[in-house]
Amino acid sequence: MFKIGKIPPEILEGIVMNPIRKNSVKREDVVLRPKTGEDCSVIDLQGELCVLSTDPITGAAKDIGYLAVQINCNDIFSAGAEPMGILLTVLLPEGSNEADLEEIMEGALRGAKELGIEILGGHTEVTDAVCKPIVSAAVIGKSRNRNIIQTGGAQVGQDVIMTKWAGLEGTAIIAKEHEEALAQRLPFHVIEAAQGMKEFLSVGKESLIAAKHGATAMHDATEGGILGAVWEVAECSQTGVELWQDKIPVTEETKLICKEAQIDPLRLISSGTMIITTKNGNELVDKLTKNGISAAVIGRITEKERILVSGNDKKLLEEPRSDALYEVKLR
Repeated sequence: MFKIGKIPPEILEGIVMNPIRKNSVKREDVVLRPKTGEDCSVIDLQGELCVLSTDPITGAAKDIGYLAVQINCNDIFSAGAEPMGILLTVLLPEGSNEADLEEIMEGALRGAKELGIEILGGHTEVTDAVCKPIVSAAVIGKSRNRNIIQTGGAQVGQDVIMTKWAGLEGTAIIAKEHEEALAQRLPFHVIEAAQGMKEFLSVGKESLIAAKHGATAMHDATEGGILGAVWEVAECSQTGVELWQDKIPVTEETKLICKEAQIDPLRLISSGTMIITTKNGNELVDKLTKNGISAAVIGRITEKERILVSGNDKKLLEEPRSDALYEVKLR
């Protein structure tokens, strides 16, 4: 029986990816196809490369219109491309009202305005198939000068960089969804700062800088958090990795909230945090920092082994498990 969250990689490969590779039509104009850990597919339209991606918002009940736009566009940004438009599917449970739909659309429109994209259409319905509002989106973008950066572009010997902080999106979600419970345990300024982290969800700015300065792989750290995202980069690139836990930036707000929620911040959904590989990590970190984006070198790409280093301890960096967001213990 599946746990809540992403389907385990080995099952995804066996039931979804392998049949697609073996049995689906292969068109010459498709230049990047589905692969575990790869966020986008790419179609050559003879002049432009069209980049497509899709994601639902299932781990949150509030701000889901805004989250849907930001998170889906991050996949396009991670390919070094520019998002152009988005299609939204909104599924509402029985008993929903106009105010519920208005809240979702207000968030989606705000996100679209911030990113300069158009809402192209979609579908909206009330259904007994869901027990809370669900928004799923599909985003379309175009390449910049026909250049695409893949999740699977990491090369042995390169540095691993992350931008911003671990658990970014998850911290904002928990602070919003569990505000009352947290208010009994933490000062309000901590909760307020955590909720404000959603303003850092876009990876558009860092994707532009990284693409111009030697990034070979980029990946938005979504479900599975930093640990899951780094594993996916290595898996997609068919490499190993040495990840330095002590170098991973975590805000004080995230530490406090994750302690109260009894979860690991490194396994917490981290949209807004980009994993980047490049030959000279410190040089790219300097470029990002000068442009107002915090970043750190957190590891190195190796040949085979995937290792998490903490002080003098080393252990296997395991494939992503269910996201820590689904394990929150707050009442």
